[in-house]
Amino acid sequence: MKKLFLLITLLIPGLIMSQSGNNKITAQFLQSFADAFNAHDIKAVMLHMTEDCIFEASAGGEKNGERFSGQEEVSKAFETVFATFPDAHWANAHHFISGNRGFSEWIFTGTKSDGSKVEVTGCDLFTFKDGKIAVKNSYRKNRLTGALK
Repeated sequence: MKKLFLLITLLIPGLIMSQSGNNKITAQFLQSFADAFNAHDIKAVMLHMTEDCIFEASAGGEKNGERFSGQEEVSKAFETVFATFPDAHWANAHHFISGNRGFSEWIFTGTKSDGSKVEVTGCDLFTFKDGKIAVKNSYRKNRLTGALK
């Protein structure tokens, strides 16, 4: 009985880690993802994401914001962000990982083509699969119009 208990005790953590799909995700991986965003390098951004990735934007008509699925849709959504905010930047990133989930906190700054500026705190909630980001679910504060000068 003790041998069985010892065997189970030794095997369970390994089984949990192998099922989590996160044997490669590190804070450095998430920082690399953030760096690719700050470089507006869509190819580098998408290399961090699975083929069947999902991006849930902070805004949209659905309760979870607008949802984009697959590399092509997600890539186009990110390109739209870069076009809307040509100087988009995510600063002061802090990354946390637990199993196959993680999150990053950041401060977003950007200027729209009409000159209006945005500066808000936000975060991304991630689900990882096969060493990449399968789901990027974004949240950010909503500042009142005219609050930033």
